[in-house]
Amino acid sequence: MSFTVLIPARMASTRLPNKPLAALGDAPMVVRVAQRAMQSQAQRTVVACDSPAILAACQAHGVEAILTRDDHPSGSDRLAEACELLGLADDAIVVNVQGDEPLIDPALINEVGALLQQRPQASMGTAAHAIASLADFCNPNVVKVVLDAQQHALYFSRAPIAWWRDGATAERSFTALPDPAPLRHIGIYAYRVGFLRLFPTLPQAPIEVTEALEQLRAMWHGHRIAVHVTAHAPGAGVDTPDDLERVSKLY
Repeated sequence: MSFTVLIPARMASTRLPNKPLAALGDAPMVVRVAQRAMQSQAQRTVVACDSPAILAACQAHGVEAILTRDDHPSGSDRLAEACELLGLADDAIVVNVQGDEPLIDPALINEVGALLQQRPQASMGTAAHAIASLADFCNPNVVKVVLDAQQHALYFSRAPIAWWRDGATAERSFTALPDPAPLRHIGIYAYRVGFLRLFPTLPQAPIEVTEALEQLRAMWHGHRIAVHVTAHAPGAGVDTPDDLERVSKLY
């Protein structure tokens, strides 16, 4: 395998200010994420940040980082700039690891990093795992994905999909999970660099705006997304002060 891990990190966060620099033991969170990624088979792990403070923190802990613009509308735009700054070729593969996932499994990074080498027809790769909770299946904050026979995404949605026609009550709710189990999308992505350069230039898709899911733009424009189904649920991310307190106890 040959891939680069890119970790976008920005200071703006409404629920947890200065999140990348939040302390987890004796290192900031973005460094903890990079340390996990460096345990994968990636040839290189780079933090793409928007703040000199994040850059300095990474450098102080021996983590490679580059400074990108602070006005990017999305993480994908930041990654595209990072590819330019790093001089990555169009046929190179990058894995986007979110900067608030300090418990991410290096094995999952490897599995997603290998997807595009195994699936030449796909422009992107990502991951999913089986949903075990009815509450998660019905929760709009839990993104679901349905796949085709080749393990490419057919659709992502905040709605409970695939809709279990015979399991729904008259009130259009469920009392049990369908079988086979629905899949929860995991927010880790692999990209071919050439596609990542193209992606920010593509017009937004109507379904992307409706669902507030950026990956639907790629599918709407005809690009395929390969999906690795893992047996293991990912480690908890950090979005709130309560999340930070819970995860910090592990350090």
